[in-house]
Amino acid sequence: MTNHFGDIVGHSKAILMIGLNTAVSNPIGFKHFLQAKDRNNAKLIVIDPVFTKSAAKADIYVRIRSGTDIAFVYGMLHLIFKHGWEDQEVIKNQAYGIDAIKKEALKYTPEVVEDITGVPKDLLIQTTRVFATTKPATLAWALGITQHTVGSGNTRILSILQLVLGNMGKKGGGCNIVRGHDNVQGSTDMCCVADNLPGYYGLSEASWKHYAKCWGVSFESLQKRFFAPEWMHKKGFSLSLWYEGVLQESKTHSSAPIKGLWVQGNGVSSLAHNTKMARAIEKLDLMVIAEPFLNEAAILTDRPDGVYVLPVATQFECEGIVVATNRAAQWRSQVVKPLYEAKQDHELMFEMAKKFGFYEEYTKALLCDFDKNGELVQVRQTFQWPEDATREMARSIKVIGLGGWTPERLKAQQENWHMFDYISQEGYGPMKGQYYGLPWPAWTPQHPGTPILYDISTPTKEGGMGFRARFGEEHDGQSLLADKSVTIKGSAIKGGYPEITKANIEKVLGIKLTDHEKAIMGDNWKVDTSGLIQKKCDEKGVCVYGNARARAIVWNFIDQIPKHREPLHSPRPDLVQKYPAIKDQVNNFRVDVRYASEQNKQEWAKEFPIVIASMRLVNLSGAGMLERTSKYLSHITPEMFCHIHPDLALNHGIKDGEMMWVHSPEGTKIKVKAIFSHSVTPDRICMPYSFAGVLQGVDLSHRYPEGTKPYTTGESSNTITNYGFDPVTQIPEFNAGLCRIEKA
Repeated sequence: MTNHFGDIVGHSKAILMIGLNTAVSNPIGFKHFLQAKDRNNAKLIVIDPVFTKSAAKADIYVRIRSGTDIAFVYGMLHLIFKHGWEDQEVIKNQAYGIDAIKKEALKYTPEVVEDITGVPKDLLIQTTRVFATTKPATLAWALGITQHTVGSGNTRILSILQLVLGNMGKKGGGCNIVRGHDNVQGSTDMCCVADNLPGYYGLSEASWKHYAKCWGVSFESLQKRFFAPEWMHKKGFSLSLWYEGVLQESKTHSSAPIKGLWVQGNGVSSLAHNTKMARAIEKLDLMVIAEPFLNEAAILTDRPDGVYVLPVATQFECEGIVVATNRAAQWRSQVVKPLYEAKQDHELMFEMAKKFGFYEEYTKALLCDFDKNGELVQVRQTFQWPEDATREMARSIKVIGLGGWTPERLKAQQENWHMFDYISQEGYGPMKGQYYGLPWPAWTPQHPGTPILYDISTPTKEGGMGFRARFGEEHDGQSLLADKSVTIKGSAIKGGYPEITKANIEKVLGIKLTDHEKAIMGDNWKVDTSGLIQKKCDEKGVCVYGNARARAIVWNFIDQIPKHREPLHSPRPDLVQKYPAIKDQVNNFRVDVRYASEQNKQEWAKEFPIVIASMRLVNLSGAGMLERTSKYLSHITPEMFCHIHPDLALNHGIKDGEMMWVHSPEGTKIKVKAIFSHSVTPDRICMPYSFAGVLQGVDLSHRYPEGTKPYTTGESSNTITNYGFDPVTQIPEFNAGLCRIEKA
C-alpha cells in the first residue's frame, strides 16, 4: 500500500476496488472502507466479474468480463483526457511517457470498451466521472488483478490511472494493494522468490557482494555453491512452474532436474495444476513438509517413502516481526512455548544447517554489527533470537529502507500501541516522532517511518520523498528527473535529482568528502554499509533514491505500455485477432512458456464456453489448510461448491444442490456441488480455492496420516486452472480461464 487504512478513513472521498473482495479477504480492511463511507460520504465503486459481499455495499457496482481490466481502465483514461479531468501539473512535472498512454487511450471509446468488457458505456461514464472528479480518491486491488497473463500490465495501468489523476503521494489517495494474510507483505519484502535476493536486491554481482559482506562470508564462497558462476545471476524455477523442473515435459533451461522439494508456509491448494504437481511429487527423490498443520502436498502422492512431515510451531509459539499490508512492522510476542516436538522455523533451519555443515556461516552475522567504517565485526559471543536477526535485516536491507526497524523500537511500539492516532498513525507522548509500525522506508533508527509514499509536501526526515530515480537520468532525449518546480519540502536541492552514489554525491549535494569518507563509502546508497550516504543526504534533506518522474513506459518490457490482450483461453475468439497474446517466451524462470501458440492452438470457446472465476471464503481464509481443522469453521462451509446461475445449471440438467463436473482445457476435471446463485451471470461460474483432499473425483482421505485429516475435504478448484502465466512474475492465470460443465 502506498497509503494505509487509517488514511482512507480519514481522507478518502472515493474508493475504487477492482479485483478485490475485501469484505471476505480482509474484513478488517473493509471495515475501514465502510467507515470512510460513513465519515466522509465516500463513494465506493466495486469492479468485479462476480457480485461479491463487497459489491453489496457499493454505491456503484461494475460487472466486468474477466481479463479485460486494462481495456476498462483505458476507457476511463479516454474519458479523463477527453473531459480534461487529468492533473496536468503532475503529468508535466512528475511523469514520463503519458503521451503514449494518451495515444493508446484514444482507441478505447465507450463503445469499444462495452464490446470488450461487457460494461455498458453509460456505466463506464458514470464510474469515471465519479472517480475522476472526486478528490482525493484511492484505488485498491488484490489477486483479481494480479492473477492473469496480463497481471503486470493490470497493476501498471492502475498505477498510471492514479498518476494521471494526481492521486499519488496524497492523503486519501494512492494505490493500495490489500494483502489477505498476515505477513504476506513481509514475505514479499524478504523476496521469497526465484529472481531476487532479500529486500528487492537483484541477482547482480554487486547485490551478491553486498550480502556477502552483510553475512560475513566471502563472495567466492557463495559463488562456489552454484553449479557454475553464471547460475548465480540467473532466475531459478518459479513457484508456479516448479514441477516442470522435475517432470521436464516442457523445455527447461537448467543444469539438472529438481530432485527434492521442501514445503513450508505455502498451502498447496493455493497453487495451480494439482495433477501436474502430483506427478512431480511421485518423481522426486525427497519431499519434506514442514508445517504446524498437514500441508496437503503430502497427500497428492501414495508413495510409501521419501516423504517427511516435520511439525513446525504456530505463530503463537514464535516471536518476531510481521509486516502488515501498509508496509508497517509489528512485534509479535511468544504466547506459549512450542508444544510437543514442534520446532520454530528458525530452529529447523539451524538444524539443517548443522547437518549440511554450514551452521557457523549461517549464523555468523547474528553475532556481528557494522563498525563506524562499515566493516562487519563480531560484537557478541552468543546471539538472541529473534532480536539479532531483526538487527541483521535492519542494517542490510537498504533498498526499501529498513534501517529504523530495531527490535527496541518495535517492542516499545507493541507495548505502547495505545499512544498512536487511529487515523494518522502518529505517535503521542513517549511515542511522539514516529508512525505506528514504522512503515518502510524508515531509513535510520531516528526516522519516523513513511505512512504515505511519494509525498513531496513532507520533509524526508518526516517521511517525505519524490518518485524513485531507478532508471537513469534520461531516455530518448527526455529527462527522467522531476521538473525544477518539484521540490521535496525542506530539501537543499531544488527540483529533481538522481539517486545518490559515491561518484555523484559531491556534485549533487554540493559537499566535499574527506579521503577517509571516500575510502569507506559504498558505491551507492543501496550497498553503503558505512551509512555515510544516508547521513550526508539527511543533513541536506535529500532522499537517497533521488527525485524523479514516474515512468509510464517500461522500455525493457514486452509491452512498453500496458496493452489489453485477450486471455489465452478467450470466450471471444473474434477479439483474439485484434488483441492477441504475446509471442511465446524462451527461458523465463528456466522454462519455455506458451502464449500465442496456446491461444491459437484451437478455438477454445467452442468446447469450453464458460468463464471460471475464483473466490475466497472468510471462514477458510486462503488455502484453508489450517481452518478446515476447526470443526466450527468447517461447519459454515462443510463441502466444496460452485456458484452457478440457475439458467446455466438448468440448461445442463443440473438442479440446485446436485453434483456437477467441471472440465478444463488442461484435460482435468473436478466434481463439486452446484449452488444456485445470482452473484454470477449465465456465462460464468465461481468457486472457492479453499479445499483439498479430493482429486478429480477421487477421495484421498486414506492418505492423511492418522489424526491429521481435516473436518472437511473437497476438490481444489486449482486442479482445473487453465494454462497461462504472467510474463514478468509467472503468476498463474487463476481468474480468466474457461471450462465446460455437465451433470455428475
